[in-house]
Amino acid sequence: MTRILRVFLSGIVVLVALAEGSPALRAQVFQSLYQFQAASNPTGTLVQAGDGSFYGTASRGGNVGYGAVFRKSPGGTSSTLVNFNGFNGAYPTGGLVQGRDGNFYGTTSAGGSSYQSGQNDGYGTIFRVNRDGTITTLVNFNGNNGASPNGALLVGADGNFYGTTTQPGTIFQMTPEGVLTTLNGTDAAWPNGGLIQGHDGNFYGTSQVGGDNNYGAVFKVAPDGTFTTLASFNGSNGATPLAGLTLGSDGNFYGTTSAGGINFQVDGGYNGSNAGYGTVFRVSPTGSLTTLLEFDTANGANPVSGLVQGADGSFYGTAQYGGNGGGGYMVYDPGYGTVFRITPEGALTTLVNFDSANGANPAGILLQSSDGNFYGTTSGGTSGDGTLFQINPDGSFATIADFSSTNEAAPTGALARQ
Repeated sequence: MTRILRVFLSGIVVLVALAEGSPALRAQVFQSLYQFQAASNPTGTLVQAGDGSFYGTASRGGNVGYGAVFRKSPGGTSSTLVNFNGFNGAYPTGGLVQGRDGNFYGTTSAGGSSYQSGQNDGYGTIFRVNRDGTITTLVNFNGNNGASPNGALLVGADGNFYGTTTQPGTIFQMTPEGVLTTLNGTDAAWPNGGLIQGHDGNFYGTSQVGGDNNYGAVFKVAPDGTFTTLASFNGSNGATPLAGLTLGSDGNFYGTTSAGGINFQVDGGYNGSNAGYGTVFRVSPTGSLTTLLEFDTANGANPVSGLVQGADGSFYGTAQYGGNGGGGYMVYDPGYGTVFRITPEGALTTLVNFDSANGANPAGILLQSSDGNFYGTTSGGTSGDGTLFQINPDGSFATIADFSSTNEAAPTGALARQ
């Protein structure tokens, strides 16, 4: 199942102008500013550091095809900082976060000390990398302490790092020095996204299966590991959440499910037309679940990323498929994905319809930079291996970089600002 998830999650992290009243991106000036030559499919959380450069990971590409860590300067210069080789990790899908020490931290979904070329992909790692590309493996997962971390790390209020592994379903804490503590290793069922810390100090997340109906759940974990299921999905109100949650300014949590909602039928199949097209939901700290939106392909389909709240109070996100761009990859899906805005009450505005030429299949949370623009990545583009985009508040849309399979490839996951 890990392999299936990697394929399903690989895709674009999109950029969108989050300014209220953006003219539906009607002035979409599309311009290629730079082409990467050392990786394909940039993935995960994109970080803008204090020097203005963007740092991120590519789940494929690099010099042996296992992914890379890259830096993109504001002037357009690209550098591959780390090439993953299996032994130091493989297939990073969660991206990077910046620790209090200024270094970058991330996970690989495979590789590590358990890696054996041609025999065992390995169980994954947690790593630290500084700005000159020096990488340190902090944790080697071995199956017993977890396996296949796919989500981004969270820097907690205490300065430690928190995250999840999909197998067997662990929630962990790691110190900056690499001391790993499993907070809960029995209750979460295949958590794929990262965690968020609430105002109460507890950690909140989603599991893609489990809950009362085995269609996924929203959970809370206390710092001592006490686990509480807050809400269970039943298919009709959503199924298979693959991303983490966003804490809204109203104190509620907001998120997406990749399936369920309209057209959902029991045993419909994960990628079948009757599995549903996904939802946007709100859940209160006490577990009251409200479905805000059901995707129907025309307005998008199968979101695999979370949401970000803009300064206007609305939430912004991406749908991996659907929209009116035409020519989607699935039989039932007419499009290559969308960027959307949704109010806390559930009013939807589609901002971008991808059409392959301008990107395809967004899969990550949006990032607003310190310059006021929004940035992200896609898995499509002129090279077919992903792009880095910028959208200005006035609606102009530019491709900053095209990725290639010989550099950083496969953008998936969230975007973040430091």
